[in-house]
Amino acid sequence: MKILVTGATDGIGLATARMLVEQGHQVLLHGRNEEKLESVAKELGEENTERFVADLSKLAEVKEFAQKVVEEHDQLDVLINNAGVYSAPNVVTEDGLDIRFAVNTSAPYLLTKALLPLMDESSRVINLSSAAQQPVDERAMMGEAKVSDGEAYGQSKLAITMWSFELAKHVSPAIIAVNPMSLLGSKMVKNAFGTDGHDIKIGGDILCRAALSDTFADASGKYFDNDRGNFGDPHSDARDSDKCAALIQQLDAIIEE
Repeated sequence: MKILVTGATDGIGLATARMLVEQGHQVLLHGRNEEKLESVAKELGEENTERFVADLSKLAEVKEFAQKVVEEHDQLDVLINNAGVYSAPNVVTEDGLDIRFAVNTSAPYLLTKALLPLMDESSRVINLSSAAQQPVDERAMMGEAKVSDGEAYGQSKLAITMWSFELAKHVSPAIIAVNPMSLLGSKMVKNAFGTDGHDIKIGGDILCRAALSDTFADASGKYFDNDRGNFGDPHSDARDSDKCAALIQQLDAIIEE
């Protein structure tokens, strides 16, 4: 299968990409740093990988990234929207958005919509959610309200879960939100919480299963909570059709600017 993994140069993304290559799949690797991306491609095998460089905090680069994928491929089996940000020195992007929402919510939404022409009813979009879901403040998303790192991250992860549920009602590929497990041993978790966390392979394994296994074949519009090891209920706002539709409207306005 042909599978695109964002944020594939370290953490859960790298663990996932490694597993997918080992299983014989063609993996499109995304990263922000060209040198790190080249190193990962060499490690995993350049014959089994392709490289795409883009800063997902910049909408123009996300659009260029998506266009390049569309130009070079006529089909995509799985998109894994893994890339994420918890904190940053400058929290407002050049587009005027909170960087946590830009990378964790808006960029994967833009990328997914742009790549839909390459996907069909057998394809899957796996979106990285989290157990840390908090009600979305529209002003925070737009970089107009100051919130803590934890609040912004939790809101951005509920937001990606909300648009996953809403978009799943209208498109052919399955769209599935996954909490890969709380406090996995990624660099982001170590920096944010000062803990080594759980084995990062746990996250890679569940993302591979979500992308490929029959267990997730009919899971479009659902949320898998790997803290519990099964499908579960996200924050209640993800089940609120009006709130989800309003969020989609806001995201469409953001990505069309």
